Amino acid sequence: MKLVLSAAFALTLFTGSALAQQIGAYKDDLFAYPAELARADNGRFRTVDYQEARDINGRDEVPERRVKRQYVSLAVRSQQNDVKVQTKAGEVRTVAVGRQKGASMIVLYLHGQGGSRRQGADDFTFGGNFNRVKNLVVSANGLYLSPDFSDFGEGGGREISALIDHYAALSPSAKVFVACGSMGGGLCYELARKPEVVERLGGLLLLGSHWDDSFLQSPAFKARVPIFFGQGARDKVFPLEKQMAFFRLILAASPDYPARFVSFENGTHGTPIRMTDWRETLNWMLSATN
Repeated sequence: MKLVLSAAFALTLFTGSALAQQIGAYKDDLFAYPAELARADNGRFRTVDYQEARDINGRDEVPERRVKRQYVSLAVRSQQNDVKVQTKAGEVRTVAVGRQKGASMIVLYLHGQGGSRRQGADDFTFGGNFNRVKNLVVSANGLYLSPDFSDFGEGGGREISALIDHYAALSPSAKVFVACGSMGGGLCYELARKPEVVERLGGLLLLGSHWDDSFLQSPAFKARVPIFFGQGARDKVFPLEKQMAFFRLILAASPDYPARFVSFENGTHGTPIRMTDWRETLNWMLSATN
């Protein structure tokens, strides 16, 4: 068997007899988690250090508006397009980065209240973390999507489901990973209830988002779709304690469920979008679904 590596980024590793794709390094020294302060639940719950003076003021050229240049690589923009996708749920506008056909994986970011498709494609905000995920996915021959949608409930769920259906048909072997920021979490839970989406899902990422106990009765839970929670310890919108309780509810219902939680000490509502290590999380999900 011949394996083609893309600049040492798109790696393939054998795990037993199964071939598990892994995403290679990209600016890991800049984006790796700060010091780990504590762990629980056999390492599945971690508390990591977060300091505004270092992780915003020291990282950004203009705090919260423009990250320093060394955190980004803009070559990826050559593979970025703002497109109108005709779906069975109507027209969906999305920023698409990477391979729109034959992708190795599909990663979506769904924004929160007041956001738009542009948020998940902005190279310079949130400490350059969206630029990083774009580069990681493109280097792995995948597709990254940051769409608009009409609401955080059934309507938006239909639109995102139809968008996934459109691109999954063009990349039938690709697993789909959906990251939901803040109120966007409502769409993660909507998708978790759709069997036709769940069969394609490789993982869900809840970034500064909320909880939904109905997840435990969803097709996604039954299919053991990996789920990641990133939460700021000082989040006043969705308190850490309530999201922790939901995480432990999942573990109580299924002790070996593929779930992970990272709490950012002193972090606020937007901290997980800035600080989540996309490479670590996606590689864990890729391993968990092979």
